Parts: sequence; C-alpha cells; structure tokens
Amino acid sequence: MAAVHYVEQGEGPTLLCLHGIGSSSGSFARQLDGLADAHRVVAWDAPGYGKSADPEMAPGLPGYADAVVGLIATLGGERVHLLGVSWGGVLACQVALDHPELLRSLILVDASVGSGRTPASAAAMRARPGDLAAQGPEAYARERAPRLLSSAADADLVGEVNATMAHSLRLPGYRYAAEAMAATDLTGRLAQIAVPTLVLCGDEDTVTGPEQSWVLASGIRDAVYVSVRGAGHQANIERPEAINAWVASFIQIIERLYR
Repeated sequence: MAAVHYVEQGEGPTLLCLHGIGSSSGSFARQLDGLADAHRVVAWDAPGYGKSADPEMAPGLPGYADAVVGLIATLGGERVHLLGVSWGGVLACQVALDHPELLRSLILVDASVGSGRTPASAAAMRARPGDLAAQGPEAYARERAPRLLSSAADADLVGEVNATMAHSLRLPGYRYAAEAMAATDLTGRLAQIAVPTLVLCGDEDTVTGPEQSWVLASGIRDAVYVSVRGAGHQANIERPEAINAWVASFIQIIERLYR
C-alpha cells in the first residue's frame, strides 16, 4: 500500500491519531493545537481519504492496520500512544492486537467493536457507500454531520464537521472502509488487548453510543472509562478541552509508570 499523508506538530511522546470513517486528519486540528506543547501529535489521512492515495484493492481491517504500522516506522519506529475515533478506534484495537510491541497506550474515542456485531449494523454500514454515490459528498455530509454532534452544538461547529466530511470522502476509500467495518466484530478478542487503555465517550453520542464504549472498557483488561459530558460522537471536536486534558493526563501517567 502506498505511503499515507499525515500532519504533525510538537515534540515529546508521539500521539498518533486515527480519524473516523467520514473524516480525515483535519478533524484533529484541536488536538494538534492543544497537545503539541508537550507531545508530538501526528494525524493521518487513512488510505483513500484526504490527501492519501486510494488503495488498489480492499485492504480489510488488517490491511489498514499494516498501513498504521508502516506510518509508525516512517515516524521513527518508536512506540506510540495510539488514539482512534470511531472507525479509527476499531482500527487502533486491531493494531493493539496485532502489534502491541509498537504501542505505549491505546486511547479510544467514541469507538466500537465494529459494525459486524449484528447483521443489522453490518447491513447499515454496507449501505453507506451507496448513499454517498447517490447523493454526492456535499449532500451526504450535510445529512450526516448533525448526527455526529450533540443537540446543543452550534451551527458553526456543525458546518465545520460538514466541510471536513465533504472534503475528505471519496467513494473508493469510503467503500473499502465501510466493508472493513461491516466485516469486523472484535468483541471476542478484547480480552487479548494487553496495552494500557483509556476509553472516552460523549454522553450524547447517538452513533455508536456509550453502550459500545462500555463494551470496550469492560472487555479490555484494566481499561479506564470516561464519560464526556455535553459531547456527541465527535467528542474530540465538540469538547476538545476535556478530551485533551484526559489524553494528556493518561499519557503522563503511562510515561511515568512504564519508562
């Protein structure tokens, strides 16, 4: 798979951020700005998203995980703190399962075990690329963006999420990512994750919801669960101060405990 595009800011322990299925590196602007004073913050465009090239064939979740491993090597090969939002969280779990030796910690934001957990959720995920093809990225983003935030989100924030989604999505990448999600259910493998884990979820997340985050937190040994008040599915955008504070504190603890 071709090298992926990424942006980075700051120096310190590396925090590698993986975006959701309808987004790109642009969704981590508040983490790049808010955490770069003490961390090397890196945000990727997944294969088929943003400025990264489209994959030549469907990677499946293990293939996306290999792309993350390749990026870690590009960044110098040292262990990273891996943060994933939504689909990025599912992918981050796959990396933790396949390559725990590359991670200092795992941070999951509004994530899930994958859409393959039920036939209905798998079918709904597989239907999304068809909706994108029928509507086009701008109309599709306008419809979906409000669902990613809480009911109290202002129009400017909804517009920002809308614009990021519209500029990030392309059919090949979205189709491949949706199929990877639909084919994945990590429920039975959570106990195998042996990386210090923080699970964060907006209390108004109506996409994956707190229930799915709790499945992750209860299934991963010694995981810490935090409910983020006043945030929807993209808590890192809607409540960046809270997310950044928890992330920074968790990284600081891990860096001190596991030198």
